[in-house]
Amino acid sequence: MTRAEWCDLGAMPYQACFRLQQSVAAEVAEGRRPHTLLVVEHSPVLTLGASFHEENLLLSPDRYRELGIEVCRTDRGGDVTYHGPGQLVAYPIFHLDLVGRDLHAWLRSLEEALIRMLATLGVGARRFPPHTGVWVGDRKIAAIGVKVRKWVSYHGIALNCNNDLGPFGLIVPCGIRDYGVTSVAQETRRDLSPSDLLPAYLGAMAEVFSLEWRPAPANRLPSPHDPA
Repeated sequence: MTRAEWCDLGAMPYQACFRLQQSVAAEVAEGRRPHTLLVVEHSPVLTLGASFHEENLLLSPDRYRELGIEVCRTDRGGDVTYHGPGQLVAYPIFHLDLVGRDLHAWLRSLEEALIRMLATLGVGARRFPPHTGVWVGDRKIAAIGVKVRKWVSYHGIALNCNNDLGPFGLIVPCGIRDYGVTSVAQETRRDLSPSDLLPAYLGAMAEVFSLEWRPAPANRLPSPHDPA
């Protein structure tokens, strides 16, 4: 078994959490911290990944701001996606020695944990190559995007739980046209929140990666800043 820590940050703005991830990743890379999973809910935000294309924003930045949706550039892979309350957002800041420094294996394993978790709810989820993420039929239920630095991965997954799916209609999610999005609430007809689903997610991650979890208090995390 591999020791790992998890911390529920509650609600946190995207940019502050982004800086915190970078600080945690630096400590993991230096061997000063074990694999660490940060769990969070963000206020409405569109994040623009390294492969972002302007045409996938269907409105102007000013209009998004008028709607109360922040727009942030970030360094993860992928295009544009939406985060908001009611999503289970989890950032596994793990050293990829865990999967033999194989990025493909890392992404497929992140998908596998979500697929196994959703199966416990009676939701038949799947992969949909060549698109990274987890799908129910032709509707995306979870987005995945990561950044790897010094063989440590940060960023991670966003699972639609009981969030409003309307904002996805204001973008081309992940740059993928012609396919829709869905949520756990929509698929199960149960109002399941991120906190309801977190235990099952931790269990699936432990199973896929052979982890022994322990909780990490937020006050033991480093101060969020951009490491040199």
